[in-house]
Amino acid sequence: MFLRQATNSKTGRTYLSIVEGYWDSKAKISRTKTIRKIGYLDEFQKDFPDPIAHFKDIAQQMTAEKPINSVSLTFDLSEEMAANETPRSMGYAPLSKIYHELELHTFFNNRARTLQSKYNTNNIMKMLVFSRILDPTSKKKSYENKDRFFGHTDFSLNDVYRSLTHFAKHIEACQNHINARISKRNTEVVYYDVTNYYFEIDEADNLRKKGVSKEHRPDPIVQMGLFMDSDGIPISYKLYPGNTNDCETLRPGMAEIKRNCDFGRVIVVADKGVSSHKNIVFNLLQGDGYVYSQTVRGGHKELKDYVLDNSGYRRIGDEYKIKSRIYPREINMTTTSGKKKTVRIDEKQVIFYSEKYAQKAKADREAPLLKARDLVNNPTKYNRVTSYGAAKYVKNLNFDPKTGEILTAKHKPIFDERKLREDEKLDGYYAIISSELDKTDEEIIEIYRGLWRIEESFKVSKSDLETRPVFVTREDHIQAHFLICFIALTILRLLQKRLGNQFSAHKIAESLSRANCIHLKENHFLLFYRDEVIDALKAHMELDLTRKIMTLGEIKNIFGNVKKHSITL
Repeated sequence: MFLRQATNSKTGRTYLSIVEGYWDSKAKISRTKTIRKIGYLDEFQKDFPDPIAHFKDIAQQMTAEKPINSVSLTFDLSEEMAANETPRSMGYAPLSKIYHELELHTFFNNRARTLQSKYNTNNIMKMLVFSRILDPTSKKKSYENKDRFFGHTDFSLNDVYRSLTHFAKHIEACQNHINARISKRNTEVVYYDVTNYYFEIDEADNLRKKGVSKEHRPDPIVQMGLFMDSDGIPISYKLYPGNTNDCETLRPGMAEIKRNCDFGRVIVVADKGVSSHKNIVFNLLQGDGYVYSQTVRGGHKELKDYVLDNSGYRRIGDEYKIKSRIYPREINMTTTSGKKKTVRIDEKQVIFYSEKYAQKAKADREAPLLKARDLVNNPTKYNRVTSYGAAKYVKNLNFDPKTGEILTAKHKPIFDERKLREDEKLDGYYAIISSELDKTDEEIIEIYRGLWRIEESFKVSKSDLETRPVFVTREDHIQAHFLICFIALTILRLLQKRLGNQFSAHKIAESLSRANCIHLKENHFLLFYRDEVIDALKAHMELDLTRKIMTLGEIKNIFGNVKKHSITL
């Protein structure tokens, strides 16, 4: 508080009042409010030798006596709300903390030195990453909502799109930077999986190709291979054209990891879509191990006979049994000189049966069976696309190569009972192959089960971060889009770990998106959301968002402090 002296230009008289300053966040200017009206200076000159000094002392005393945690606000109940006033985010504070602990601000600021641009690419990346977690939407919509953040957002929509081109040039370097900052990784086991993302366009290009869509959509897709450590923290990713076979994606990505990261020997874990002779040879030549699932239904007769032979199984409870063997395997490989040769390796095969898996397999097959029987009776209702899932249970199924319609002139479709019986016999059986001969059956199964984390990461990416469908069209913008999503997923996973893995990624993102505040009066903001995630931030990260009312200065201190802490992750 301070003494204000306002002199009337007409009368020459000076009016005294004690006022307090505050920042008007709407008008973005400093304002004052009157705390105490005193009167005209000439009226006090007969009472005090120096009225100015006297009332300055009173202003200082009032400031000193003002309760630290108390404030009086006066509201005009007839005051209308401001037009288009939206809540401001407090939930991005922990995201910003991890962003700065990863020193991503340093990375992007350093990469922008040669741009000579008027906009700050780091501020744009932060806005896009935080928006992807809190309110995933298009780049345009994220830009329109940028003022929800208490940061520098003085850039245009065109600047955002220009930055995407810039970001696309530093994808591998950014992943290497993040890996260098996360020095406490658990990389004895590295998980790998492939998924795809669709685009709502009709025409394919060099990256967007029509391929086998996980969602069974006809749209062009792009393949993404993702590596993850044992704690569920992403390591790296790589994009491939949509028609790339899953098993062809592991080697390029793994080669980059071995080249850029000092992980030592790792055990690569993946499902049967990645299991191939080439990948196994690659793992072994790199000095690494592997744990892959292997198809039983698509396996050779000797494997099926071994699986269905009841001898050797150990019963674990009433619904679970397991057995294993060391199996000699011949693998064709090409040497560095280009010479082809066959090598023999010993591989551990672990077979297990679960009654729950068997029941699930039967339940999953019900819909395709109903469709298959309907297709046999009404073939004109279906074509090559719509018969998906049912076709394997139908014999004599021929399609017109141009239209995709089912041809019935020469041969009528017949339901394949034999195929159904073969599949039913193998319900509930699962096979895992591994280079780790010394590990127990249970250890190998437990390692493989960790693959659910990467599957969940894809779910988080597609559902919570809404990575797809992808609305940008240029290839460099597509590449930048996936980099933004990768950074967002990494930050979310690190935050999940920091909070003791108490909450799902979905719960954390949902809570942070609701942790907002709104301008109340003068310098004061009203916070209006609190739950167990907000409480955990206070306990584990010293971020107190539990207060109901904060001043603008306190809010700025929070966002200033999260930029200062730089710890070893």
